[in-house]
Amino acid sequence: MPHVVTQSCCSDASCVYACPVNCIHPTPDEPDFLTAEMLHIDPASCVDCGACVSACPVDAIVPQSKLTDSQQRYLGINADFYREPRQRPLLAPVTPPPAARQDVAALRVAIVGSGPAAMYAADELLTQPDVQVNVFDRLPTPHGLVRAGVAPDHQHTKQVSELFETIADQPGFEYYLNVEVGTDLTHQDLLEHHHAVIYAVGASSDRRLNISGVDLPGCASATDFVAWYNGHPDHAHHPFDLSHPRAVIIGNGNVALDVARILTADPDQLAATDIAAPALEALRNSRIEEVVIVGRRGVAQSAFTVPEFAGLLAVPNLRVRLDPAHFELDEVTARRERDGSLDHSVVQKLRMLRELSTRDSATPGRKQITLRYLSAPKRIVGEDHVAGVELVATSLVLGDDGVLRAKPTGHAETLDAGLVLTSIGYRGIPVTGLPFDEAGGVVPNSDGRVLDRVDGDRVPGTYVAGWIKRGPTGYIGTNKSCAQETVNALVDDFNCGLLTAPTTKASALKRFVSRRQPAVVDRAGWQAIDRVELQRGAVQHRVRDKIVDRAEMVTLAAARPHRLLRLSPLHRVRK
Repeated sequence: MPHVVTQSCCSDASCVYACPVNCIHPTPDEPDFLTAEMLHIDPASCVDCGACVSACPVDAIVPQSKLTDSQQRYLGINADFYREPRQRPLLAPVTPPPAARQDVAALRVAIVGSGPAAMYAADELLTQPDVQVNVFDRLPTPHGLVRAGVAPDHQHTKQVSELFETIADQPGFEYYLNVEVGTDLTHQDLLEHHHAVIYAVGASSDRRLNISGVDLPGCASATDFVAWYNGHPDHAHHPFDLSHPRAVIIGNGNVALDVARILTADPDQLAATDIAAPALEALRNSRIEEVVIVGRRGVAQSAFTVPEFAGLLAVPNLRVRLDPAHFELDEVTARRERDGSLDHSVVQKLRMLRELSTRDSATPGRKQITLRYLSAPKRIVGEDHVAGVELVATSLVLGDDGVLRAKPTGHAETLDAGLVLTSIGYRGIPVTGLPFDEAGGVVPNSDGRVLDRVDGDRVPGTYVAGWIKRGPTGYIGTNKSCAQETVNALVDDFNCGLLTAPTTKASALKRFVSRRQPAVVDRAGWQAIDRVELQRGAVQHRVRDKIVDRAEMVTLAAARPHRLLRLSPLHRVRK
């Protein structure tokens, strides 16, 4: 009886290495690993040992016998991946990390950022004996987009934070939270106290939609909206107008699906999650009945992933609609579908979208999400506030370079709406003191080693990991292999004597940081915040009650109420 991957998995490949028969693919050593939307278990090879279940940090793997009705779709998704034979070794090779030399002072590394890329980098470094890793973040809480980006109704995905806590439990690890590098500390300050600095600061800005009306009240980025409902202290009290029956989201990636799902969710169901209290109250009073997700290209170019869309279709009491007129395949896709050369994920998306377009439009549902394709935003309509969005119909044109591009046809239509959210991608922002590639939105680098833009020389002791290194691609677990590459380069440089030793003792760092930022939150301080959030959540029968005020977090961290019992959100999700 095979096991099945049943949701957006983290793709960190822990299950791959746990599997004794190499039946989970693609593996990190296979060329399609970095572009795969999820991992798949070969039903013909699975021996039902359950090793992958124990290894998965987000509970994404389920035995076939325990699949729920809403999860049955994943059985076919996994099996279809193996319809074409894959050449593979008996077992996926595990590449051991390089060993840091022991004849010099122990390696000390600063990591800026505390999201998945940062935590995976810390884990790789801490495989070395006597290494000290200090993680800095401008927020009083760690874990980056896992805390502030993953949707609250995806609690299983958020469980990867339990892995991050295990990483932080290791000797040699310390947090310096509520400390902003570039303001409280400089890059040079970090280098004086460490052999090297790894920047894992993500891609925290949105790509801007350059049309008229985007600055009107009622138009915002989907990223800001996500930060709002996740309780990011910089966004938790941002006002969003939910009084109009329709909202429009420009872009159809996973973030767009998350936002649409939250806007149409039953607030009573969200109440059990870790959604921010101000957002939950606003959603209880929301008058939104329909969310329209707009894509400028066709169904075959949908930016969302298969597991995210499958999860959306499984939401009870929600009507997801696609007008049959919008299910239009471009000539290239139609030809590739006929000859069987379409990518597996595209085949799966088309199958689900084709089924959706043939559904009875009167299918009951409390609220509705409408998928609209071949439509491009021309302008946001309104005077003092968003009143709608003007869309122009597009057609796909094959360029001389073989790329399909959306071209406006001239036919326009205005959709009434009170809220317009743009979700057309993330972009990195410049890091103080580091070179920056404006075109790519990344720090220029080679295998994680930061390069000077002018002459291409290495910037001594400076490295990058995650989205600021490679751009906004991949999933939570993709950062593991990305961090491995960076850490391998760093340790090689350390072994070759290319890193300058710190000019201070390791014990001097805490005093130095406290002078620059007296409100610094260390690991014990974060644990105090965490305990209080979990305790307050338990009283309300919630996963946690997030604190959204920075000053309150700092006060709690300083008090450190160690007598409180730490309650695991992992335990409560499974209850």
